[in-house]
Parts: sequence; structure tokens; C-alpha cells
Amino acid sequence: MNTVDEIFQLLEERGQGSYFGEPVSQLEHALQCANFALKENAGDELVAAALLHDVGHLLHEEEEDVAEHGGDTEHERLGEEWLSAHFGPAVTQPIALHVAAKRYMCATRSEYLGKLSPASVQSLKLQGGAMSPGEVAEFEANEFAKDAVRLRLWDDLAKEEGAQAPPLSHYRKVLESVMRADEGAAGA
Repeated sequence: MNTVDEIFQLLEERGQGSYFGEPVSQLEHALQCANFALKENAGDELVAAALLHDVGHLLHEEEEDVAEHGGDTEHERLGEEWLSAHFGPAVTQPIALHVAAKRYMCATRSEYLGKLSPASVQSLKLQGGAMSPGEVAEFEANEFAKDAVRLRLWDDLAKEEGAQAPPLSHYRKVLESVMRADEGAAGA
């Protein structure tokens, strides 16, 4: 099975479950997020990151209510590690930073916290809350910080029940085009 097929299988099989207290499945959330990236004419790397940003949720074995029990799955780290075997940092680093981007925006944009869904507010507490001034400076120095913020904003919007978005198959060529050169379309 090639890499894109493996990713699609993971999204199709494990992505049907509820998205942690939101009115969409994990697959619907991923497709909506990628669609926002497409609508904003993001490059293929960032479209791929938008589609795959929560793949870490599909890799861990935790229950949907893990946050209610005080657990943080660190899905951003898990997803980044798994995907880095197949994709470069322009895809994986916005994924690795999308939780930090939420913490960053809570620290730098006074209106942002009020726009988060209840589930996102709950996870924010487990993820460390708003960043300190030192963390803000460190985040802003990261070359992928702006992409992570864009991804985070799409992530926050991609929770609309019944929203229309292109199907998963629409993203095959996008993923193949941004895979590591040694991967090629055949993948591992």
C-alpha cells in the first residue's frame, strides 16, 4: 500500500468518529480545514497540513473524552512524527505548531479566546493555556509560525455541521506533489 492510500485508509476508517465534542466527524473536520486552505489559495504544503493536522488523533488509542479526564494526547507531536517520514517540514511543522498557535493567539489577540468552541477551551487548559511573553517571542521566531497561525484559524472554523467540502480523493494529487522526493507517488 502506498503512503497516500495508507493515509486515506486511516482517515476513512478512524476519521468517522466524533471530533472531540464538536458537531462533525474527524474526517469532516479535516476536509473542511483543507477546503478553507484551498479557498485562501494556500500552497500545496499548507493544504496538505490543513488536511492532516489532526492525524495524530487517529493514531493514538485514547477515547474521545480524554480531555474530560485531564489528558492531553499531544496529537500535534504524534502526527508530526508519523508524517515526517513522508513529508518535509513545510507540511509537518505547521502541524507540530498548530496547538502552540492557539496558545499564541490567546496571548496576543484579546478577542480570540472568546471565539473558541467549548471543546477547544477545555483542551487549551490541558495544553498550557495562553503563552508567556517568552513563549510568544520564541513562537514568533519560528519560520513556520505564520503558517501555523493560518492553519489554526482554519482549524477553528472547520467545525460546521453539514458544510460542503471536496471529498478526500480531491487531495490525492496534492499529497503526492508534496511528498519527500525519495517517496515519490508510490510511497512506502
